[in-house]
Amino acid sequence: MLKPSDDPTATEDWKSLRELDRAIAEDRLTAYTWKKTWADPWGRIKLIAIFVGLTAFAAFVVINDLIL
Repeated sequence: MLKPSDDPTATEDWKSLRELDRAIAEDRLTAYTWKKTWADPWGRIKLIAIFVGLTAFAAFVVINDLIL
């Protein structure tokens, strides 16, 4: 039988499920944002430029610190 809504343990039972539901909703929002940005031509150029810059920086750090 279900516990009454004024019972404090009734809300604690579903706390983790609420957190899971919130995480799924945020993941969907993030996925939607990435897809929307990738569909926009200027957004795609910005994403590519950012990832190229991060890759170049990582390569510079590896070469400068680890190899040289």
